[in-house]
Amino acid sequence: MASRDEVMAALARVAGPDGKTPLPDSGAVSGLTLRDGKVFLAIVVDPDRAKAMEPMRAAAEAAIKAVPGVAGAVVTLTAEAARAVAGGAQGHGHAHTAQTPRAGRAAQPIPGVKHIIAVASGKGGVGKSTVACNLAVGLAKLGLRIGVLDADLFGPSMPRLFGLSAKPDVAADGQKLVPLEAYGVKVMSIGFLIDEGAPVVWRGPMVMSALTQLLREVAWGDLDVLVVDMPPGTGDTQLTMAQNVPLSGAVIVSTPQDLALIDARRGIAMFKQVQVPLIGIVENMSYFLCPHCGGRTDVFSHAGAKREAETLGVPFLGEVPLDIAIRANSDDGRPVVACLADSAHAGAFVEIARRVAETLETGAPGAKPAPRIRFV
Repeated sequence: MASRDEVMAALARVAGPDGKTPLPDSGAVSGLTLRDGKVFLAIVVDPDRAKAMEPMRAAAEAAIKAVPGVAGAVVTLTAEAARAVAGGAQGHGHAHTAQTPRAGRAAQPIPGVKHIIAVASGKGGVGKSTVACNLAVGLAKLGLRIGVLDADLFGPSMPRLFGLSAKPDVAADGQKLVPLEAYGVKVMSIGFLIDEGAPVVWRGPMVMSALTQLLREVAWGDLDVLVVDMPPGTGDTQLTMAQNVPLSGAVIVSTPQDLALIDARRGIAMFKQVQVPLIGIVENMSYFLCPHCGGRTDVFSHAGAKREAETLGVPFLGEVPLDIAIRANSDDGRPVVACLADSAHAGAFVEIARRVAETLETGAPGAKPAPRIRFV
């Protein structure tokens, strides 16, 4: 395993932000972490020069990957402090606020990936990640080539939901990570690169840089659909996705009660504002069926998301019940669509997946024509 000194020695051959001072002496190295052969490095730059600093970031990453004993590297640019970095001198200033991606930049597709869809929610706690996981497995059961990107960098859930804990390998070209696979789905998550429970304490620019790398520096291969599990809310990650890759559409997950629907409206409005078509709304935890008596209870009210979809003119994709089997199997890394395929709740996810696939085939409302998906 490579040592910190060996990594810093390799970085000494890379010029820092001023173009001449060795990176370790430039004062721009904000954080260096080594774990299980993986190296994580943050470089402080002026956010207004982030695009110009990309060759430096790439050179630093290549230098680290060339160190014997390094299995992989993630180098990000951050603006966590407004520091003047020149000739090795460090100044002190106020913290920069997170920069959102500039509007007007053309979204670049990911080679080999036909469709990218975002699974989002206005707030946390509505089961969005569970829906994203089972939607992906459902699409795979329809015969499609599917990948999942866990874009919730602060609270990655896909390793647990898919029952995956290994570290990704590095592709033969030495430039990309190989996604893990489970239940016919390729999966990539920051959770594979950090210890479970370890906090990710990053500012906005660092998050955007890491997300871009997880999108573009992964050997996805040929995919019909890449499902992106978004973090809750309407922040930097959502804007990064909307403005940097061509999204075929977004799926909004909500529970039926008014409080969740208020936040779901914000999510819908955000995607409309950035001109991402809405594939539809999923009502999760729609109702509860008692496993003992069979009685039905609308714990969080019922059909609120369906009514909201009708009001907003957005397709309603379906409802998923609140069921202990979904919770228990999710905790065990066993998606119900794969492991309880004949159950009613698995059927609900598969029907939602079918509607999503049909929408991608014909084009989401407001979307440009997209490549057609052929069912096997």
